Amino acid sequence: MLKTLTFGITHFCVAFVVVWLLTGDLLVSSLVAMVEPAVNTVAYYFHEKAWEKVKEKKQAKERKSRSGQWVAA
Repeated sequence: MLKTLTFGITHFCVAFVVVWLLTGDLLVSSLVAMVEPAVNTVAYYFHEKAWEKVKEKKQAKERKSRSGQWVAA
């Protein structure tokens, strides 16, 4: 849990500094630093779901090939 917390703090700081360097605006930097990690977390959830489906398809294909059935690529 500590690793997750420190990564979250690092992510916030990087987002803040990058936007501040690009815009020079502390308010915009703060807003982006708060919103971007939240949006990124939601995007990560859907990314993981997509990879689960890829993994499931690969496992099904491997099971079929082990059982002697012909599988089209």
